[in-house]
Amino acid sequence: MLKPGDVAPDFNVRDHTGRVHRLADYHGKNVVLWFYPKADTPG
Repeated sequence: MLKPGDVAPDFNVRDHTGRVHRLADYHGKNVVLWFYPKADTPG
């Protein structure tokens, strides 16, 4: 579990278009991750 002030580990994530983003590609920039379910998922 990360604590406030910890450095986030590098990771890869795929966006809604299928493009892969690496956290390291945004070094020195503010990053916001926004997770939401697809419109066609139940719940």
